Amino acid sequence: MCHPLPLSYVDVTTQVCENGVKVFSQAATTAPTGVEMEALVAAAVAALTIYDMCKALDKSIAIRDIVLERKSGGKSGDYRRKRSTNHLKK
Repeated sequence: MCHPLPLSYVDVTTQVCENGVKVFSQAATTAPTGVEMEALVAAAVAALTIYDMCKALDKSIAIRDIVLERKSGGKSGDYRRKRSTNHLKK
């Protein structure tokens, strides 16, 4: 990224769902800055890896909705994404 961070924790997990694979990532640092970009990059790279492994089955696979769910610390403080109910409307 644009500045080196001493990462103290990184984890990427996946969950197979009815319509695809969900990717979850976490990252932590002891530095006085946010580490959300590192976590987002980890999720994006994991999604690209899944695409690469599955493209022989279907090249129309789409990587969607790489979003920050929550973070704590850093210059801007804590953040938690508000859940949208748009997908429930008809």
